[in-house]
Order: sequence, then C-alpha cells, then structure tokens
Amino acid sequence: MSNEIRVTGAEIDWPVFMISGGFIVAFVGLAIVDIDLLSDIVNAGFSIATTYFGAYWQGLLLLTFLAAILVCVSPAGRATLGGIETPEISTFKWVAIIMCTLLAGGGVFWAAAEPIAHFTNSPPLFSVASNTPDAVAPALAQSFLHWGFLAWSILGILTAIVLMYYHYERKLPLKPRTLLYPIFGERILHGWAGALVDACCVIAVVSGTVGPIGFLGLQISFSLSELSDIANNYTTQLTIILALIVVYTLSAVSGVTRGIQLLSSFNVLLSLALILFILLAGPTEFIVENFLRGSATQLQHFFAMTTYREDVSWLNNWTVFFWGWFLGYGPLMALFIARISRGRTIRELIVVVSVIAPLVTNFWFTIVGGTGIYFELVEPGVISGPFAEHGMPAALLSMTQQLPFGLFISVLFLILTTIFVATTGDSMTYTVSMVMTGTDHPRAELRVFWGIVMGVVAAILISIGSGGISALQSFIVVTAMPVSLILLPSLWYGPKIAWSMHLREMHLKEMRLKETNQQFKAAE
Repeated sequence: MSNEIRVTGAEIDWPVFMISGGFIVAFVGLAIVDIDLLSDIVNAGFSIATTYFGAYWQGLLLLTFLAAILVCVSPAGRATLGGIETPEISTFKWVAIIMCTLLAGGGVFWAAAEPIAHFTNSPPLFSVASNTPDAVAPALAQSFLHWGFLAWSILGILTAIVLMYYHYERKLPLKPRTLLYPIFGERILHGWAGALVDACCVIAVVSGTVGPIGFLGLQISFSLSELSDIANNYTTQLTIILALIVVYTLSAVSGVTRGIQLLSSFNVLLSLALILFILLAGPTEFIVENFLRGSATQLQHFFAMTTYREDVSWLNNWTVFFWGWFLGYGPLMALFIARISRGRTIRELIVVVSVIAPLVTNFWFTIVGGTGIYFELVEPGVISGPFAEHGMPAALLSMTQQLPFGLFISVLFLILTTIFVATTGDSMTYTVSMVMTGTDHPRAELRVFWGIVMGVVAAILISIGSGGISALQSFIVVTAMPVSLILLPSLWYGPKIAWSMHLREMHLKEMRLKETNQQFKAAE
C-alpha cells in the first residue's frame, strides 16, 4: 500500500459510535430491569472466556513480553517512532503519563489488598504455610506477576509500534482496526468488519473504565465514612462520581500536553512523597528486604508462574481474570501510547513500559502491600480482618492507620487514588474519541460526550447496587476474547515492522553519508 491512504479528518465514525453506544445503553437497561439476569449472562461469558481462552492468554502475554525484550536488545531498538526525530513530550511528563494511565486506581487499592490476600491464602504454586514469614516473598511475587512485566507489555509495546508506523508514516487511521491491516489490507479499513473491531475495543475499555469509576465512588464513600462523619450512601457516592467526571473531562478536553500530563505529573510527585514517608516512618528494612526477596522469587519461578495451569479455579479468579482485564484495555492503551510517544525510539518505549514501569509498580506494591503484611505479622488480624469484612478499601485504610499521622496519610492515599482514576478516565475518554475519528486530535465535544457517558453509566449502575458495577467490570474479561485475537497479529508484525524501520533508517544514513562525502570531494 502506498502513502496515498488518507485519514478522514475529524468525521465521526457513526457505525462504531452506534454499535458501542447501543451496546452500552442495552447493558445499562438490562441492569436496571433485571440485574440477576445480567449477572448470569456475564458469569456464563466469564466462564467461557476463562475455560477456552485462559491458556491462550497466558501464552500471548508471555510471548509478547519476550518478543518486546528481543526487539529492545536488537539493532531494531534504535529506530525512531512517529515520523519525527524530537519527542513531543519531555521524558518526565511522558513517563508520568504512562505510569498514571496504565497503573490507574487499581494500583492503590489492589496494591494494599492483593499481597495480603496471597499472604493469608498462599498461591498454590508455592508450598508454604500461609500467614508465616515464609509466605511473604511468594505473596509479593504473585502480585508482581499480575501487575508487572507481562501486564505492562500487553498494554502497548508491539501494538504501539504497529499503530505508530501505519498511522504516522502510512497515514492510516489511528484505530484498533489498523492492527489487522497487515493481514486484511484495505478491506479492514472500510465497512462493518472494521467497525465491529473498533466497537469491541471501545466496549471493552468503557467496561474497564466505568468499573473503576463506580468502584471509586463506593470505595471513597466507605473510606470517608470510616474517617469522618460523612454518611456512606448514594448521595455521597454520586457526589464523588460527579466531581470525578468534571475533573477528568476537563483534563481530556485540555489535551494530552496540558490537563492529562498535569494530573499525571502531580500524581507521580504525590506517589513519591508517600513512598518516601512510608520508607522513613514504616518498616524500612522489611520493605527493602522483601522487595528483593519477592523479586528474586518471581525471577526464580517466572516461567512456572506464567504457565501455571494446575489449580484452574484459583487461576481463573486471579491470573486469568487480570490477563483478561489488561487484554481488554490493550488496543486503546496502545492508541494512547502511540499518541504520546512520537519521537521516542523503540528501545526507549520498551525499556520504560516493559522494564522500568513494572519495577516501579513492584516496588509500589511492596511499599503498600508489604507494609500491610508487616503489620499483619506483628498483630495478626489487624489488616486481614477488616479486609475480609469490607474488602479492598479496608485493607488500605487499615494499613495507613498503623502509620504515624494515620488520618492525614489516609486522606492523601484517597486523593492519590482519585487522581489515578481521573488520569485513566481522561486518557480513555481521549482515546475513545480518537477511535471515533481516527485522528490523534479528536474534537473536544466528542471527548466531553464520552467523559460524561462513562460517569453517568457508573452512577446509574451503583444506584442499583454494587452488582451492576461488578457485572460491568467482569464483562471486560468477556470482551477480551475477541480483543485478544485483534492483538495477536502484532506478535509477528510488531518486530517485523521494527526491523524494517531500522533497515530504512540505516539506508537513509548511508545515503546522507554518501551525499556528504560527494559534497566534500566536490569542494576539494
């Protein structure tokens, strides 16, 4: 295909809009009419996804990470992405946006909850007694697996390479369907097949984003009721969600280089401040020692953990659930990374997303979850008790309450979580709007529309109970079935395109060198 392909400007792709929007309306409508029926349908789909796709997802994530590392260490890693030589966004802001968007609010509540869950019920791969010092490293290692190298790699490495090449250099639309262009050619760019591909990816991301927005309303409301006299009711939950809608919609409208990067930079600085405080005021030696032990355990059992298939029930509730969740985000996260990474080399992209970000995430999980485990060892039940009774927000609050200035630190963690979810909300609002237009600068009114829609859906679903939000968030695992097939071709074409870009750049350098030598000889 030649460079004559042109993007359709800022026109809305109405088939994608109608399919994705219609499905969301139908989902919410069924939730209102019969939440039990909806839950049964979602649970059936979840069972099909984990039964028939679980092993495939494990293999896809592992191979994606390994392929990315091979590209990184090869000469192809030197190729520059996006058709420009100088990055649009400074390195700090670029890394901050990546960390806050991909880690999101799950990185706070899950960081507190998952390590303590694995500590009190040791993963079946490890033959250690739960609730003992021997269970600490395996608990952290299992959490590292779920939120580390593989999870980050599937969210936008090989797929981002494919999208950046075809959009910025071949002028194809910045849409998920472009990932299938190497196989189907122009046929996938037009008509209902491409629209279905894009709509599946939009539905998956809306499901995965509305879930955290709704859960944030529930979790912050619970936390505020525990820390103050504010009532834990729907009015409080709705107020939190409305405030969140305003923040992330304004951020999305202002654009990547303004609101989104401003929120991300602030959150990174707040995260660093909290890390420093816990290191100084918390169990410093325990944190450092078990970060190293957990990392060593993960490396020692890396392939055994990533390919584990024995206890299928446990696997489906943990690893496969997370893989489905991250896969559902995959195409649109790749679009967002493509938008913010112009001018970066392939090696920079892979090192930051597949290596540095996972290591930072692992350390963050040790800071939050490891500290909780320490207090649980000192006083059994102080963290696990509230966690068993009230869930993830209780695990976080129980941990922060054990620290000096517990109330103040708890409030800071709630602010951090809120802004994490806001950065996911603004980036996904922006990215869904990109899918609707195929450009990297979608219309502001479209961003406002999708920002409001996701918040309103969250507000409606929590009004009928947490079951509506749980059903929607679980549904992302169902949507991951078709989405994971959309991601598969990039496992081959990502490295192939990276190598072709490297060869082209080498050829251009040789041509420039020859021209320079000829000019030098002519001058003599």
